[in-house]
Amino acid sequence: MNKFVLPAIAVAAALGAGGWWYSTQSAPAVTESASTAASPVQAHELDFPLGNADAPVTVVEYSSFTCPHCATFNQGPYEQLKADFIDTGRIQYIKREVYFDRYGLWAGMVARCGGGERYHGIVEMLYEQQRDWAGANDPAQVAANLRRLGRQAGMNDEELNACLEDADTALALTEFYQANAEADNIRATPTFVINGQQYQNMPYDEFARVLNEKLGG
Repeated sequence: MNKFVLPAIAVAAALGAGGWWYSTQSAPAVTESASTAASPVQAHELDFPLGNADAPVTVVEYSSFTCPHCATFNQGPYEQLKADFIDTGRIQYIKREVYFDRYGLWAGMVARCGGGERYHGIVEMLYEQQRDWAGANDPAQVAANLRRLGRQAGMNDEELNACLEDADTALALTEFYQANAEADNIRATPTFVINGQQYQNMPYDEFARVLNEKLGG
């Protein structure tokens, strides 16, 4: 499981890399597995929820595009959850981005560049091709890799450059992430908040059991 510390709200231009970076500050380790939140989360305008907005169960997934465990979850248990619980309208599912580093933030900006209709498809590509685009040591190469992925999703260089150079969006996403992470006490990825209760990474069978219990099944 990938551990991290919350970032300071400090976003600045990464000249020559086509994106943005933020600084970090230390935070105490937290091992609790449950949150004290009392009610299902409401979707925010920066969210792209899936499933049934009126469902009795809402799942919020906190994941990082540079986290290998998140990629494994999204290519395995998540696909089963989508088929059995999301596409069938039994739950509402919200993916929220965690930014360990500037690469994760850039990836989030590219994912959102195509709007809500393309977001989840690009997210799937980011996880499937994580080793390819995030493996470079050179920030400029990572930015180029993300542009290439964006082109695969049907966007052109002008659109991608505009997205990656959008300082207002970079700041809004960073602030949104920090507020959510603090409110839900997120200290690792992937982490899930299900109707206000926090759960760590788990296999599909355990996830399905938790969801069925909350659905009253």
